[in-house]
Amino acid sequence: MTVTVLIVDDHPVVREGMRGMLAGEPDIDVVGEAGDGAEAAELASSLQPDVVLMDLRMPGTDGVEATKLIVGASEPGRGPAVVVVTTYDTDLDILRAVEAGARGYLLKDTPRADLIRAIRAAAGGATVLAPVVAAKLLGRGNAPAHQELTARELEVLGLVAIGKTNSEIGEALYIGEATVKTHLLHAFAKLGVDDRTAAVTTAIARGLLPAPK
Repeated sequence: MTVTVLIVDDHPVVREGMRGMLAGEPDIDVVGEAGDGAEAAELASSLQPDVVLMDLRMPGTDGVEATKLIVGASEPGRGPAVVVVTTYDTDLDILRAVEAGARGYLLKDTPRADLIRAIRAAAGGATVLAPVVAAKLLGRGNAPAHQELTARELEVLGLVAIGKTNSEIGEALYIGEATVKTHLLHAFAKLGVDDRTAAVTTAIARGLLPAPK
């Protein structure tokens, strides 16, 4: 399956660099570029890419607002997966992006192999998060490993383990999908992982969740 990608950044040289990084991948096709958030929302609507690589801070409509527009224009789980790719990693920036509906948050110094892996994972429905971003999200970059998960985080992970989507988890727990994502990101950071599958596997290995029967 070919993963179609829309690149959004207000700097042409960055867009060109990203396109060049992805050019050699036979299963990834860059179908468009946008220089601001408003153009990104329009192109996402017309091109319907699988993944949107979204810059965060742009003049006019920024990445957060563009993400809201793109995610809000589609049924849950059916629209493009927005992955923020930015130089900014403050707690506020991360939370705003996640609450807007972004499926991932990477930094612009992410290695090419990791970026490609993240694109494929996001297209498949996974949440992708740079480990350093997960640590920043909690404001605990120097905290000890193996932090204890809250009861709610374990509850969310338990539902992930049986195959529930973020939307289904939100309905089951009577919380918003953005809140589900926040709980997952906290769990990722505490477990030292960056995707749902690894979180469940690690939680089971540590005895935090029951092993599948």
